[in-house]
Amino acid sequence: MWEIAADLSARRRGMWSPHRNMTSTEVFLKILETDPTYRENTEAWRSGKDLQKKCLAITSSVTPAKLCCCILIILILVALNVVTLCVLLAVRSRETDLQVVYVTCPKGWIGFGNKCFYFSEDSENWTLSQISCTSVGAVLAQFETEEELNFLTRYKDIFDYWIGLSRESSHHAWKWTDNSKLNVPFVIQGTGECAYLTDSGVSSGKRYVIRKRICSKTNSNVSISLDAL
Repeated sequence: MWEIAADLSARRRGMWSPHRNMTSTEVFLKILETDPTYRENTEAWRSGKDLQKKCLAITSSVTPAKLCCCILIILILVALNVVTLCVLLAVRSRETDLQVVYVTCPKGWIGFGNKCFYFSEDSENWTLSQISCTSVGAVLAQFETEEELNFLTRYKDIFDYWIGLSRESSHHAWKWTDNSKLNVPFVIQGTGECAYLTDSGVSSGKRYVIRKRICSKTNSNVSISLDAL
């Protein structure tokens, strides 16, 4: 070891000459310098030292204020993600709750939502139409949404059909056959006391006029026999 150290010291002072005989230590060092593995390890060691210096420079510049700011930003982002996830879950749950359940209707009836509708072939006045629907456990068509109204309007043919809306006079409110008030925001044209469905919407006329009828059943009573129709 002393000999290696002396040789290295002599080389630094310029006392070493390439023309003199090389010692075993010099030969060993020369071999190491020409070895590719040795050079790669040396370069890797130097790169590691440089990387360590850079890391120390980065971490040394982080102040407590910057660290607190970074933590605060991370917490805000996490909170936003949690809120977004909760909103999406709530919307999906709401859509599931509003999902329409379609029923299987008897032959001759057409289903929409939780109801079955029947479009008659024969024609009667409004009062007899209601009696005919009641005889099979149904009522003159009653609907609670604009979607149901649009469906009935699209499905009907060129004829007009009585529905289950009536009123005592043009100065009274419209009611369904079960005495519940009309809560669907659509316009009923005319001054009559009974409503019927046309191609353009809902109109009103006198109850003695002969028209076809639409009967409706809810999901709770669609199993009633419909042979009478």
